[in-house]
Amino acid sequence: MALVRKFSRTLTALLLLALPALAFAQAWPQKPVRIIVPYPAGGTSDILARTVSVKLSDIWGQTVVVENKPGANGNVGAEFVAKSPPDGYTVLLADVGAIAISPSVYTTLGFDPNKDFAPVTMVAYSPHILAVNPNVPVKSVKELIDYSKAQKGKLNYAASSVGSAPHLAGVDFAARTGTQWAYIPYKGGAQAITDVVGGAADVLFNGMLATYPHVKSGKLRILAVSSANRVPAIPDVPTVAESGVAGFETGSWQGVLAPPGTPRPVVQKMNADLIKVLEDPETREKLAAQGALVRTQTPEQMTTFIRDETARWAKVVKDAGVKIE
Repeated sequence: MALVRKFSRTLTALLLLALPALAFAQAWPQKPVRIIVPYPAGGTSDILARTVSVKLSDIWGQTVVVENKPGANGNVGAEFVAKSPPDGYTVLLADVGAIAISPSVYTTLGFDPNKDFAPVTMVAYSPHILAVNPNVPVKSVKELIDYSKAQKGKLNYAASSVGSAPHLAGVDFAARTGTQWAYIPYKGGAQAITDVVGGAADVLFNGMLATYPHVKSGKLRILAVSSANRVPAIPDVPTVAESGVAGFETGSWQGVLAPPGTPRPVVQKMNADLIKVLEDPETREKLAAQGALVRTQTPEQMTTFIRDETARWAKVVKDAGVKIE
């Protein structure tokens, strides 16, 4: 009998602790919500944030503001969110670079991606496009490799931050093909695209969502996509792997994370509402037409995924010898 009373008291205490969080979640949000994008406007993460923010505003009845906080390959914005109040009003929409690659690239980091966030859900996967300025006299991956070798390191590669997924895609490609490029780092993918379009740089790998509009306008020449299979939206464009670089596959995934300690019911509500937005046929079709594939997860699945991705990229970074003090 005493054991039953003890269990009853414990259960009551747990319920009393849970009730405030549950009540908070039911009332949340009661003011605008900020989505922090740790890169400049115009990149893949920024485009995705602005795509979901409109429909989230409709669901929540509150303004959802997208705020860009670029710097250090996304680390400035990521650290800002990691140290924000855990009330659900400030969240991060970041990609593989800031979350899974930075721990291996930076010797000092103001946050631990595996401890200092409450993962909400994955958002999308966007393969990289391998593209060149139209003045570069190549029209295929093989021609790019041959031309790069003939130029002996004279081609400029626009890297959206040292240690980013697009940067490492270029490093991996060059290592596999024996080519040499001069790497030019930028604060984000949008700026890298601008310089390749303008001719200040020659070649880049970058997320399809942000890059393909420039291909359609004729400002960039697409050579291949980095996914394992061809992208349905552009079926005539080959993959890098089938163009002669066997096993090559890269890309950027994006996800939403809240500060650590955010009430579990709030995280669950965010997760459910984001999935509702992302699974909407209009949203899926809009993103698919631009090469971004919707990918959603439970908070638990995303936690495991981030841990596994961090380990996977640690090996890539070690093999490439990339480090930033």
